[in-house]
Amino acid sequence: MAAPFDALPLPDLADAALGRAAGLGARHAAVLVTRVRTGTDLLYDGRPAGGHDATDTALGVRVIRDGVRGFASTDDIGTSAAADAAARAVSRARACRAITAVPSDPVDEPVHRDTGWSSPCRVDPFGVPRAERARRLADWSRRLLAHRPVTHVHAKLVAVREEKFYADLAGTVTVQRRVRIHPQVTALGVGPGTAASLRTAGPPTARGLEYLDGDGWDWDAELAALPGHLAGKLRAPAVEPGERTLVIDPSNLWLTVHESVGHATELDRALGHEAGYAGTTFADPAARGVLRYGAKPMNVTADRTAEHGLATVGYDDEGVAAQAWDLVRDGVLTGFQLDRSTARLAGAERSNGCAYAESARHVPLPRMPNVSLCPAPDGPSTEELISDVTDGLYLVGSGGWSIDTERRTFQFTAQRCHRIRRGRLAGQVRDVAYQADTLAFWNSLCAVGGPVDYRLFGADLCGKGQPVQVAAASHGCPPAVFHRVRVVNAAREAGL
Repeated sequence: MAAPFDALPLPDLADAALGRAAGLGARHAAVLVTRVRTGTDLLYDGRPAGGHDATDTALGVRVIRDGVRGFASTDDIGTSAAADAAARAVSRARACRAITAVPSDPVDEPVHRDTGWSSPCRVDPFGVPRAERARRLADWSRRLLAHRPVTHVHAKLVAVREEKFYADLAGTVTVQRRVRIHPQVTALGVGPGTAASLRTAGPPTARGLEYLDGDGWDWDAELAALPGHLAGKLRAPAVEPGERTLVIDPSNLWLTVHESVGHATELDRALGHEAGYAGTTFADPAARGVLRYGAKPMNVTADRTAEHGLATVGYDDEGVAAQAWDLVRDGVLTGFQLDRSTARLAGAERSNGCAYAESARHVPLPRMPNVSLCPAPDGPSTEELISDVTDGLYLVGSGGWSIDTERRTFQFTAQRCHRIRRGRLAGQVRDVAYQADTLAFWNSLCAVGGPVDYRLFGADLCGKGQPVQVAAASHGCPPAVFHRVRVVNAAREAGL
């Protein structure tokens, strides 16, 4: 068994790497040591169907010499290997000097000496036997299988513990520990001439195993309601295309926020530095303070401090303290996501702490913080929003999605979709997808719910970069109402 993370010779590794880098002429250098443990449990109809438990430990060194960056990493966690990684990073910076058109240094940041931070976790998911985690999933599966029309159940639990040590030549030293967990259960059912599936909406969260016992989500209530919702989905008629008023639940709207606002306000995309993986963005830094992103009720924040947020940290992977700021205020674009290098290019005095690396094997990239649509302070509940709609649709749970390479034109589906007639839910419809242009969609926002139904959802496998890195980010939303959104029959669109 590997030694505990805090038993590694972390200060000695930093001294070896930073000393070698400075001795070779690096003006800026940072060392990152990571240990990431990932456990997955899979069950089919309540029986084990696979899984894994793997730990990855790595050390990476980043340097800037003569305004040019260099990077090297190793899985040998020793002082000699750390010094060697620093030497290789400096060598690569030298090699890149001739092809670097615009050398730049990162913006300066306050120094944080010998600081630590941990995410809230009462029950370490790796502190209990794996069989105990599987037992909980098996119990959930049996509950669902006891009800019609459920014929099969897939259950999955992913747990991640991420430990990081960071040190740089300026004197910042941080140690952090984050735990996140994501249970998912999918029920499959068969009806006359049709089949359907329905997945739990419970989001990934920065909590421990206590999450499965109801701390943060009412799993008992969701599992009890799921068979009835699945039966309704099996009976549902196909949706008729047309423009509709949509009441979108936070369990669906979070993904639209992620794709059309979160990724669109990453400054490296706006500068054209990120294009190979999922494209660039229409959002122009010159339009900050001018661009009408959405209607006035649209207020979106970026936040690295949100409680239980997947992207919540004490410090990012460049030693920048976590913070919160506006991306959209009263419908107007006001901010972007920066690391220390893009902050310099943008003429900003400070980073807002968005650097993140999947592991020390990778160079940190500007990665999304928790990006959330703010509730109206005295806003209505979901039921009250629905009661004001004469003819529309209520969408729950995230489904499929697509968006173009400039974050403009998109399509999203839902786990379930209910008709709204004269302010009441009137049964489900199937094959629903909504399509829009990002700016047109957010400008069609006409009502935002209040804090009572605000929920934090999110993505635990968001990809970016080449080679691709994954990161996790949460997205808080209230329910919201959008007028005259194009709805299509996804099955007909696909020729089914």
